[in-house]
Amino acid sequence: MVASMLVLGFDMTILNVALPTMAGDLGATTGQQQWMADAYVIVFAALMLPAGLLGDRFGRRRMLITGLGVFLAGSLVGSLAGSVAPVVAARAVMGVGGALVMPLALAVLPSLFPPAERGRAIGLVTAASALGLPLGPIVGGFLLDHFWWGSVFLINVPMVGIGAAACAFLLPETRDPAAPRLDALSTALTAAGLGALIYAIIEAPGRGWGSPLVLAMLGGGALLIAALAVRERRAARPMLDLTLLGHRPFLLNTLAATLVMFILSGLMFVLPPYFQAVLGSDAFGTGLRMLPLMGGLMVAAKGTGALTSRFGARGVISAGLVLLAFAALLGSRTAVGNGYGFTALWLSIAGLGFGLAMVPAMTAALSTLPPDRAGSGSGLLMTVRQVGSAIGIALLGSLLAGVYADGLPAGAPHAAGDSVVAAHLIAAKAGDAHLARAADSAYVHGMGVVLLVCAVAALAIALLAAALLPKAESAGPKAGAGSGTGSGAVTGAGADGGQ
Repeated sequence: MVASMLVLGFDMTILNVALPTMAGDLGATTGQQQWMADAYVIVFAALMLPAGLLGDRFGRRRMLITGLGVFLAGSLVGSLAGSVAPVVAARAVMGVGGALVMPLALAVLPSLFPPAERGRAIGLVTAASALGLPLGPIVGGFLLDHFWWGSVFLINVPMVGIGAAACAFLLPETRDPAAPRLDALSTALTAAGLGALIYAIIEAPGRGWGSPLVLAMLGGGALLIAALAVRERRAARPMLDLTLLGHRPFLLNTLAATLVMFILSGLMFVLPPYFQAVLGSDAFGTGLRMLPLMGGLMVAAKGTGALTSRFGARGVISAGLVLLAFAALLGSRTAVGNGYGFTALWLSIAGLGFGLAMVPAMTAALSTLPPDRAGSGSGLLMTVRQVGSAIGIALLGSLLAGVYADGLPAGAPHAAGDSVVAAHLIAAKAGDAHLARAADSAYVHGMGVVLLVCAVAALAIALLAAALLPKAESAGPKAGAGSGTGSGAVTGAGADGGQ
């Protein structure tokens, strides 16, 4: 289980370090880089609940091994890709595998360990996933400095092999025949709706927000998500229990956790090009320079239990969001000549804010629910959190792309507007130092705008949490139709709390 979850932890961050290198080798625009990152997250979010139900009905060990095999196949395709489209397809395939692994890796633990040991087991497995976050950029940077970019996909192969072999020989098979049935139409509505919305957001900077295609995709995505909501509300046993969002403490804590993922995913997307193109770091140096963010997150996550016991979840969540807003505001003042020291400072503060807001928000959201709705609640929470991650990459990446392109001088080559990496490649070939400086300035300005938006969003949610969250979490909504007791309960409490 540790090997399985470590693979997913790696994959959440290792590609971000590789994107600038891949952009140079494949000629990828900022929008195409967004798709390389988002293809995994969209599929992961759309299929996580159905994947958990498949394991409950047909055997968790069987589906877990299947998920690792699918993830392995996607990794091999990605390592052999020679253009952007196969990389996006490979990432989508890996998302299918990840959706099977994440909910099922923790769901099997109750059958393996007695109650006295179960907490430690869940802690070890979730720690493996969290450990992959800071290790991903470092390992990815080392691989990129010594091998080609496809090595960031191949690193998954030995870890997946260990996980699959251990599952095959050591895990007993478990099922939950009482789990809700898989709803193929709801799954299709989720994937199509999210895909349409993300497509519109990513394409808008290049085509314009008034483009007929962008407007059609936005409208179509909204209609598909609305149809999903209507279908799930009418279902006797829904996959996605949307009635839980009517419970204010659950809703606000879910919003807080989702916003944190929104900002974290956006930052992980915009920072590597800044380190590599503007500051001139190599790939390994970029991984090392991401450590203050991850270090702050992990330090805060360790101390949230004691802080929550003393000040309450509302106080800790609000403080974390305010700290995050301050860090983003500080980061928005970054200038081209600041160097890394200033960035390390605000990244450390941001990491503390992430940790203080994320873990108590996830725990408080689940603690508001009665036991017989913990499965459906944790499934909804994880799905919404992943949606926030996908939209964060798409929306903040698109905002950055638009501001960056507008900030280039009028006579700059058209291809320089694709990305700051492309601008530096063109400048190097033409010997045009002015273009490189202009691209750096435009990118840093765009990053500042993104961070300012993040600061405003974090402060707004902090004020809402402080004003509306109860001092003591109340009991959740009464149990009713739509409760689920499958794999989601364990997954929500374990995986998200650990990350």
